[in-house]
Amino acid sequence: MSREQRGPNEKLGAVLALAGISNAGLARRVNDLGAQRGLTLRYDKTSVARWVSKGMVPQGAAPHLIAAAIGQKLGRPVPLHEIGLADADPAPEVGLAFPRDVGQAVRSATDLYRLDLAGRRAGGGIWQSLAGSFAVSAYATPASRWLITPADSSVAREVSPNDGSGAPLKVGHSDVLKLREAAEDARRWDSKYGGGDWRSSMVPECLRVEAAPLLLGSYSDEVGRALFGASAELTRLAGWMAFDTGQQEAAQRYYIQALRLARAAADVPLGGYVLASMSLQATYRGFGDEGVDLAQAALERNRGLATARTMSFFRLVEARAHARASDAQAAGAALKAAEGWLERARDGDNDPSWLGFYGYDRFAADAAECYRDLKAPRQVRRFTEQALSKPTEEFVRSHGLRLVVSAVAELESGNLDAACEQGVRAVEVAGRISSARTTEYVKDLLHRLEPYGDEPRVVELRERARPLLMAPA
Repeated sequence: MSREQRGPNEKLGAVLALAGISNAGLARRVNDLGAQRGLTLRYDKTSVARWVSKGMVPQGAAPHLIAAAIGQKLGRPVPLHEIGLADADPAPEVGLAFPRDVGQAVRSATDLYRLDLAGRRAGGGIWQSLAGSFAVSAYATPASRWLITPADSSVAREVSPNDGSGAPLKVGHSDVLKLREAAEDARRWDSKYGGGDWRSSMVPECLRVEAAPLLLGSYSDEVGRALFGASAELTRLAGWMAFDTGQQEAAQRYYIQALRLARAAADVPLGGYVLASMSLQATYRGFGDEGVDLAQAALERNRGLATARTMSFFRLVEARAHARASDAQAAGAALKAAEGWLERARDGDNDPSWLGFYGYDRFAADAAECYRDLKAPRQVRRFTEQALSKPTEEFVRSHGLRLVVSAVAELESGNLDAACEQGVRAVEVAGRISSARTTEYVKDLLHRLEPYGDEPRVVELRERARPLLMAPA
């Protein structure tokens, strides 16, 4: 379905020319992006010609898919107004801003919280409309503004009862404590059951129902800092869970808002943690160089502030990005630095609660992934053995990911039976959690095993994995 504008859409035509995309090429890209979200679209070059020459406006998710397709080619976000489709639902703009003003930052975050709920009530439709709109360049402004000013001067807020919002909510430390407890519970559920588990997916609801009214209430500077910090932790968690379930566009928006909230909290290590999460996402999406920049931004601002364990994690994230960018020397240096920082860590250090997952086993697991990307199977095996030496029920998803990495290392070393054995164990773990990322790792392993498709152990592994791969996303 389409509706007609007045005259040709000259803006869309101009941007298509700038991007060097033909009518047929745009139609194909839009259809492909729609297919990634389970949408069956059949646009062709004639459809695009109508959008440009007659000003027809496609309905539903199509305008956002058009912007995403062009944005991928240009390597930057493309707002709807730039392509003459500003009349479409503006939802894709929500969450991408990193306002300088604290009041605007509150509005930006709470708008995103409300948007997510609208999407869930519509069966996830709002995120379908954002299909494929992840753009690593959207992190450039947030990262640079955070580096320049990692803390706001004051966040005290007074809400007048005469502003039409009803009686103002006075926020206290007990309110903040509830958010921190919610974040702690969410971290535990996420690690054990995956970002798609229903207990983990309640985080966006908590942000809307609990955090948003508090952020919009009245508070002193001291309470406000704590409130922004707790909200930042929950928002980063929402982003991490979206990342784990394959909703990259939603994760990006949560991360940007989490970084802005961390700045309002004047919590530089937490801001670094958000940047590290951004870096991991960029690296996972294949943007190694940008991942390095984000990790180094976290490191630079935290020198002399963060604990040794925190600095170790930031260097480890940097190593992951260097490895994805195929820079073996830089990755090795970052891993060495990460291990050095970890050796300096002591039990009595004032480590943040959100870093409770990080120790030698996590270091070894990520080092193994670094060497997997660098195609060094002997090193992968060495570090994977360390990472798997202490399996735990607390971090089930991590255990499953490590098993897949181990299987890949065995395969690349020529040990097919061992690779399949580890693969079977990984599939068993993956079947117990809800994590699109873990499923993608399993798919990658099966793809690597395709040359051995007729081998009985490979056939058995493929059959065991079939229910996992056929499960709805």
